[in-house]
Amino acid sequence: MSSAVSPASLTVLVTGASSGIGWETARLLAERGDAVTVIVHAPDQASGQDAIARLVASGIDSGRLELATADFSRLDEVRAMAARIADRHPVLDVLVNNAAVAAPERRTLTADGNELSLQVNFLAAYLLTHELSGPLSARPGSRVVNVTSSMHRTASIAWNDPHRAKRYSRLAAYAQSQLALTIFTRESAPWTSVSVHPGVCDTELLPLYAHEGDSAAEGAAHVARLCDPATEVESGAYYDRTAPSPAAPVVLEERTVRRLCKLADQLVAQHV
Repeated sequence: MSSAVSPASLTVLVTGASSGIGWETARLLAERGDAVTVIVHAPDQASGQDAIARLVASGIDSGRLELATADFSRLDEVRAMAARIADRHPVLDVLVNNAAVAAPERRTLTADGNELSLQVNFLAAYLLTHELSGPLSARPGSRVVNVTSSMHRTASIAWNDPHRAKRYSRLAAYAQSQLALTIFTRESAPWTSVSVHPGVCDTELLPLYAHEGDSAAEGAAHVARLCDPATEVESGAYYDRTAPSPAAPVVLEERTVRRLCKLADQLVAQHV
């Protein structure tokens, strides 16, 4: 088990925080008091400024909020955002990898040559986490919380065709991205990593799951709880809402973790 004494101040980065669970998570974390700085990630300046404005309107002190922008369909923007954050914040206590898109009906490649949902939902998080390894390693007790999905249990990694050129379905592509993110949680690192299925929530991803779901705020409460240093967690564990839950068996295979990280290194390095 891993726990930590809460430091005098916390710096938290929440990706995909312009709407849905990410926005609600940023709100819940910022509400914890003057000692918390929340870096709000958005894909562009306009949506980011709108997210900040809504947080302030909800009662959050603007002095506790910072905006960071990067389009996760462009890995160069992920690298640039990480560099800006690392320069401004030599210590990062929590990284919430929440940004996600539904795989489109038709197979779509990014400018980096990767299938869209694989890149936005997994490769960008993988790259961002590694690029922020310095700030994440600067203080004991830091955490990475990967917001994933129970749908990872239905997935497989198409090792020889990760971009699904031969056989594409939006559900298979999205589920693969969630499985990859869940496997990545088990990579050995100086910080504590957990993955969490926040429940089926009424967000832009809802059509992939059901016709109705919990509120984004309910899902965010499960994510925010795992960000709290006072919450004891097991590094590498998968949580279904509030409770540890068995992940897909493949997630526990060390060989698969190594194989995935090797693949991710290749894919993010292609367009450096």
